[in-house]
Amino acid sequence: MTEIPAGYSSELDTYDTQRAIERIKHIFLAKLCAALHLVRVTAPLVVDPATGVNDNLNGVERPVRFDVPAIGKDAEVVQSLAKWKRVALKRYDFKVGKGIVCDMNAIRRDEELDNLHSIYVDQWDWEKVIDVDQRTPEYLESVVRRIVTAICGTLDELKWAYPQLDVELERDVTFVGAQELEDLYPDLAPEEREQRFVREHHTTFVRGIGGKLRSGKPHDGRAPDYDDWDLNGDLLFWDETLGRALEVSSMGIRVSPESLDRQLTLAGCDDRRELPFHKALLAGELPYTIGGGIGQSRLCMLLLAKAHVGEVQASIWDDQTVAACEAAGVMLL
Repeated sequence: MTEIPAGYSSELDTYDTQRAIERIKHIFLAKLCAALHLVRVTAPLVVDPATGVNDNLNGVERPVRFDVPAIGKDAEVVQSLAKWKRVALKRYDFKVGKGIVCDMNAIRRDEELDNLHSIYVDQWDWEKVIDVDQRTPEYLESVVRRIVTAICGTLDELKWAYPQLDVELERDVTFVGAQELEDLYPDLAPEEREQRFVREHHTTFVRGIGGKLRSGKPHDGRAPDYDDWDLNGDLLFWDETLGRALEVSSMGIRVSPESLDRQLTLAGCDDRRELPFHKALLAGELPYTIGGGIGQSRLCMLLLAKAHVGEVQASIWDDQTVAACEAAGVMLL
């Protein structure tokens, strides 16, 4: 449900908003590539579902599927490129320390719409080859800090061009485990735990998402076949405009053959073992990698102090969203 904060008004008009979005996407991509040694590559919009490379997300979201008469097969719109990127790194012969980044555009038909969510998803999907001895919490944290530095550096340049922006971000990252959050706030739901913690620690990385906690429930759903549930997490910033935590990135060190084997069984997804992607990974034929997605519209919302994702991306909305935005004088693109 969309709710516009009382007294909200955009600090940039529509023209400057469009120019600022262009600036953010140009500056941040350059900083991200420099920070993580990435090369931009072309990515697919659709994939063959029989390959197993589409992202199953939480396992309940329905991908957009349609028939392609010219090839006699069905195709699916990607839900993310988590698996495709790992295959691409092998096919393109990338070496340890080098990686790729691409513009990922997706349709998530079952998304519930509110200030942060749209059926249209746009993100920078990135992936990097690592050594097996880099599959550690310490290496994951070092990458998170580099991404936060790139985000804050982008904000610095943006405010130079648009001094009327008064957005401030905490540059120091607080790392907390999902189990630690449950122990701290056992009576709260996972999202409420995040809100409580990020309110006090403005830039936070929540580690360990996907596996069951001591309560018997996971902090959040995560597909078993890309992130290692012990070496992943979500990056959140405190958004002063909305007065809430805003997730900007989901990322992690990817599954090894051993952790994939374990997680497929835990998730009840052993049927995936026969898919080409999973067979190659279980056989040790794919490189060790780290990767994630960084929301383009989410980042623009945060840096431009916008109250609704529709102010920075063009999509379609339900009647309640349209009415709430019209009443508050918010223009949906």
